[in-house]
Amino acid sequence: MLHDPKGSLSTVYCVCGRSPVLMFAEDTCLHNFAETLPTEISLKIFSELDTQSLCNASLTCRLWHHIIEDSQQLWRSQCLTVRAVCQREVDRDRRNGLSWKLTLVRNYTRSFLKRDWLRGRYSNVRSVDELRGRKMCPLDVETWGEILEAELER
Repeated sequence: MLHDPKGSLSTVYCVCGRSPVLMFAEDTCLHNFAETLPTEISLKIFSELDTQSLCNASLTCRLWHHIIEDSQQLWRSQCLTVRAVCQREVDRDRRNGLSWKLTLVRNYTRSFLKRDWLRGRYSNVRSVDELRGRKMCPLDVETWGEILEAELER
């Protein structure tokens, strides 16, 4: 919410959607907590979201987008969840200087796929029809080694 310096004190610009909207103070976007709360509190609220919800929230409005995009802590927290399955991959990306967000983006789908492989989700696939709707991505040699070991133990 931006106050209009040329207007009266009761005139504000509300950036809740795609473009600023001139509104009167009594009609402002009170539903947007990020406009009234300190950024630290907004970050605490956003930290309660899962990865998909966080990405969706960043598309809600410019203010939310900036708060979420600028917070390495939010992306770090989400990335550490993915690291539980893709430790080697996440650690390698971080050593190579990738941001928490980019590391998360690179490993998010991979973590679900790897987890499913390791749990035996694909052990008895009889046809390609059983894989419809599943996202696949490339896996490195070490990951295939982990999957092969898990299959041999079953």
